[in-house]
Amino acid sequence: MKQLFIWFIFLSLSLQAQIQVNGIIKDADTKKALPFATLITETGFTTISDVDGKFQFSLPAQPETLTVSYVGYTTRTISLFEKKSFFTILLSPKTDVLKEVVVSNENPANGIIAKVIQQRENNNPEKKLSTFQFKSYNKLLVTANPDSIIGKIDTLFADAATKDKIIKIDSSDYKFKKIITKQHLFLTEKISQFQFERPLLKETIIGTKMAGFKEPIYELLGFNLQSFSVYDEKYELFETKYKSPIAAKALKEYRYKILDTTRIDYRTVWMIYFKNKISSKGLEGLLYVDTENYAVAKAVMRIRGVLDITGIHEFKYLPQEKVWFPIRKNFKIVKGKSKEPITVLGGRIEFTAEDEDEKNGSPKNASDFTYLASEMHVFDLKVNNNLKIKKSSIAIDVKPNANTRDEAFWQQNRIDSLDVRSERTYFVLDSVVTKQKIEKKIRFGRKIINGYAPFGPIDFDLRYLLSYNNFEGFRLGLGGITNELFSKKFRIEGYTAYGLKDETFKYNLGAALRIGNASGTWIGGAYTDDVREIASTTFATDKRVFKLYDPRPINISTFYNHQTWRGYIETKIIPKTESIWQLTYSNINPMFNYTFDYDGKLYRDFTMTTAQFSIQWNPFSDYMQTPNGRIEYGKRFPRFALQFTKSIPRLLNNDFDFSKIDARIEYEKKYLNGQKSEVLIQAGYSLGAIPLTHLYNTSPNNLTKDNLLQRITISGKNSFETMYFNEFFSSEFVMLQFKHGFKRVELFPKVKPSLVLVSRMVWGNMKNPERHIGIDYKTLDQGLFESGIELNQIYKGFGLTGFYRYGPNQLSRLEDNLAVKLSFVFDFGF
Repeated sequence: MKQLFIWFIFLSLSLQAQIQVNGIIKDADTKKALPFATLITETGFTTISDVDGKFQFSLPAQPETLTVSYVGYTTRTISLFEKKSFFTILLSPKTDVLKEVVVSNENPANGIIAKVIQQRENNNPEKKLSTFQFKSYNKLLVTANPDSIIGKIDTLFADAATKDKIIKIDSSDYKFKKIITKQHLFLTEKISQFQFERPLLKETIIGTKMAGFKEPIYELLGFNLQSFSVYDEKYELFETKYKSPIAAKALKEYRYKILDTTRIDYRTVWMIYFKNKISSKGLEGLLYVDTENYAVAKAVMRIRGVLDITGIHEFKYLPQEKVWFPIRKNFKIVKGKSKEPITVLGGRIEFTAEDEDEKNGSPKNASDFTYLASEMHVFDLKVNNNLKIKKSSIAIDVKPNANTRDEAFWQQNRIDSLDVRSERTYFVLDSVVTKQKIEKKIRFGRKIINGYAPFGPIDFDLRYLLSYNNFEGFRLGLGGITNELFSKKFRIEGYTAYGLKDETFKYNLGAALRIGNASGTWIGGAYTDDVREIASTTFATDKRVFKLYDPRPINISTFYNHQTWRGYIETKIIPKTESIWQLTYSNINPMFNYTFDYDGKLYRDFTMTTAQFSIQWNPFSDYMQTPNGRIEYGKRFPRFALQFTKSIPRLLNNDFDFSKIDARIEYEKKYLNGQKSEVLIQAGYSLGAIPLTHLYNTSPNNLTKDNLLQRITISGKNSFETMYFNEFFSSEFVMLQFKHGFKRVELFPKVKPSLVLVSRMVWGNMKNPERHIGIDYKTLDQGLFESGIELNQIYKGFGLTGFYRYGPNQLSRLEDNLAVKLSFVFDFGF
C-alpha cells in the first residue's frame, strides 16, 4: 500500500508581492555546498540552508543585510541591495576548523540536552495542551533545479581527414533540462484539518489535487514522510524509525556540541549539533533549544547515505500557553553517496551504492539532480478549545468532495499562489496521464499484485487457474468476481475447477450487497461444492493472499468434500476491526478411510449446521476512511484474531453439538539495521462431539518417506517442516513460533541470501480418541519441537532450509528428525 507511493514516484520520474531571496552557501576553497548554514537578516529573521546548501525565503520588505554563519567557518555579512536573482556566498574555513565533535563529561551541550529530556513532557504540545486544531496546506513535488543541469545538444565530432565520427554527446540531459525548466515531474496538494484531543490526533482531508489523476491514489495521502512531533521516543523519517536525539537515553547514543546562539520568534535559543556515535547511518542534525524553558524551537533531522533525507520542523512560540507549537514542516530527498547499499520500506526498495565512475568524478546524469520535496504550513490554529473528535479510530478521513474542490477553494487555502511551473505541471500531467492511460495501468497493476486479472467489469482470479495436490492431481479452474465497473454496491463471485486425478468438478457461486459504505458492510450468500484438507484451521477474516504457488497442498492426500450453503455479514463497523458473522449448512463426506463413533452410532458422512463469529483486531494500526471504503494504511503490531464456532442442535438435521474457539497473536519488529523478528502464537480449543475432519492438525509439512532426499519438498511459511502429514491430531493445542531474519549478505555477485533462524513448538491433547476410527495418529501432550535455518533468496528467489526435530516426540532414527526443504520467495519489489 505505502510501497505504491515509491513505485509511482520513481516510475513517473510564485510568490505574492513579497521580496524573495535565493542563493547557495559554499566553501570558498573547495566550492562544496555547506548544508544547514545559519542565515540571519538585520530584522531578526532566521533560516538555514538546505541539504544542498541552498536557501530561499520571502519577506514583506527588502532586508538590508544577510549574515551567514557555519561551524568551523568565518561568519560573513553581505548586502542584499545588490540586484541579484541568485546569491553565491563563499565562506572561508577557520584555521582551527572543527574536525570532529568531541564529547566529554564537561561538555555543556550534554547538560542542556539532559534538561531538554527532563522537560519533554512540559514542552510537548501534545502533553501540555488538552486540545488543539488547525488547518494545513501541504505541497509535495518531484522536480529538479534546472540551473544544476548542464544540458547539451547532440554533437558529432569528426576527424578532418578520415571523416570518422569520434564522439557523440548525449542530449538526454538537454531534453531533461528543457522539460524541468517548464514543469515539475509530479505535483500534489492537500488541504487538511487536524484535530487533537488528548491523546488522539486526527486528520480530515478537505481538499486534494494530484497532477494527472481525477481520483487521487489514496495510499499516497497516508504516506508518512516525517514524524508529526519531535518529542516522540522514536523519530520517523521516510518510513524508518530512529531513536530521537532527545529520547530518554539519547545521551548514550548521540554526540552534542553547541554551535551558536541565535534568536527565533524574538527568543534566544542555543543551536546544538547532534550526531549518532553508534551508527554511521543514524540521525544527525541541529536542535534549536530555548534558553529559558529548554523547549525545541526548531529541529533539523538528516540521514546521509545512498539518499540524503532531511526533515525540518519549525515552531511558533505561543506566549499565553508558554509552548512552542509546530507551524511548518519541510522534507527533502536527494541522491546521496554510500559505500554500501541501503533499503527502505522493509527492504522492498533498495538503492545501490556509489559506483566507481562516481567516485572518480564522472559527471552526473540529469536524473541525479531529481529530488522529492514536501512542505506543510499550519494556519487557523486554535488551542484549548471545546473540541470533541468524531470517529476517533479513523486517523485520516478523506471527505467525499475532497478531489472536486474548485479553484476558489484552492486560492483561499493555499499559503502562496502556484508558480508557472506548478500550473503547467497540472496541465501537462493531466493530458499525459489521460493520453497514456496511466490510471488504467495503475489499476491493472494493483489487481495483478493481488492475484486478479481485470477484464472489463470482471476480475478473473489467478488462483484458480492451476494448482496441484496428491488427491486431485493437477487442478484446472476459472474464477472471478465483479469489480467496481460492474457495481460498487453489488458483487457476484464464483469459480469452477476440475481435478485430473479424482475426475470431479468443484464449484462455488455467491453474491453480496453493500449496505454500509463507511463501515464496509456487506451481506451475502454462497453455495460451495469443493474439497478441503482435514483438520486444517483457517480464520474467516484472513486476507486473501495471492501466491504463484502454494507448497503445502502439493503433498496432501486426505481431504473431505463439503457441500455448503453460507449466509454472512462482513463489516468493519467496530473500530480497528474486521469481522464476519455467518451461518452455514454443510453436508460432509470424508474422502479417506474414516468413521466417527458417537453415542453408539457410526457416522461415515454427516451434516453440520453452524454459526460462526470471526474478528481481526489491529489496535495499533492506522486507518484511512476514503469514499471507496476503509484502508489500513499503517500496519502495526501486535495483531489479534479470534474465532468462535458453535453448532446449532436440531436445526436442519445437524448431527453434532460442539463449540470451537480459535485465537492468534502476531507480532513483528523491524530493526534499523535491516533485521526483523517475528512471533506467532496460535491456539485452538474444542468442546463436544467433533469429527476428526474439523479438529486440528497444526499444519504438518513432511512426507512419510524413508530417505531424507525423498522428503525434499518446498517449505511453508508457518508449517512444521519435520512433522509428517497425519502424524498428530488434537482437539486442543497451543503453538509458538519465533523467527529472526538477518540482513541479506552478498556472498557473490547475484548471490545474496537472507539468513532466518526459526524455532517452533506445539503442545496438544485429544479428548475421546476412541471416537475416531480408521486412521492412526499420535497426540501432542508431550509437545513437539523443531528449530532450523532458512537461507532464503540465495538466487532469484530460490533458497534452502534445514530443520531438526527434538524433544519427547523425537524419532529413533536421526535421519527421520531432519528435514531439508527448498524455499521460494517471490517479491514484486513494491
